Amino acid sequence: MPNFHRKLERSAIGFVLAIIGVSAIGGFVEIAPLFTIQETVEKAPDMRVYTPLETAGRNIYIREGCYACHSQMIRTLRDEVERYGPYSLAVESQYDKPMLWGSKRTGPDLARLGGKYSDAWHVAHLVNPRAVVPQSVMPKYGWLMRNELSTADLSLHLAAQRRLGVPYTEAQVANASADAYGQASPDSSYAGGVGERYGAETNVRAFDGEPGRLTEMDALVAYLQVLGRLTDAAHRQTAAKGK
Repeated sequence: MPNFHRKLERSAIGFVLAIIGVSAIGGFVEIAPLFTIQETVEKAPDMRVYTPLETAGRNIYIREGCYACHSQMIRTLRDEVERYGPYSLAVESQYDKPMLWGSKRTGPDLARLGGKYSDAWHVAHLVNPRAVVPQSVMPKYGWLMRNELSTADLSLHLAAQRRLGVPYTEAQVANASADAYGQASPDSSYAGGVGERYGAETNVRAFDGEPGRLTEMDALVAYLQVLGRLTDAAHRQTAAKGK
């Protein structure tokens, strides 16, 4: 075998052909399953898209590198399911562009974080993590309370997501800025449009505790509060298996 390797490495054409052959096999193994992907993705008729405010929060989450310490994919292992809840389904990530499954867990998995803690808890945790979790090594993000959220380009963000397959409507794209403000301002004239375009169960409230002022904290907390709640497919599947 060593002699074969030496001969192959001395032949440029043979070596290139060998590389192409091995790459072709690896490519086939990776690509072939994509032709049957629709058979492996669960159905979720109740699945909704991210609102503009949640989309902005997701962008901030990515910008601040939160994905480097938190995964968003619960494996089928028993200890993970008992700690975090039903394991993640493929359909739950169908509108995540890019996906944030991750594999590093300096902090806990966040796939089912939505609704687990109050908005006030999230704000306090982001402002000073050690105030609520003494052993936390997470950095502070207090400036999110001071930074006003820029909404001028949210329509462009939604339009880009639509080109990638996320089913945003023309009305959702056109009203992105107004809906972002309305979701965090329940007493404003814009709040009603959020429920009309994204569903009556959409969270509409001052996420940072300061009505009338739209901040990056509003956006990030809105995003965290919807994680695992865009569809109830995982919980329904778990309930069906338990029968």
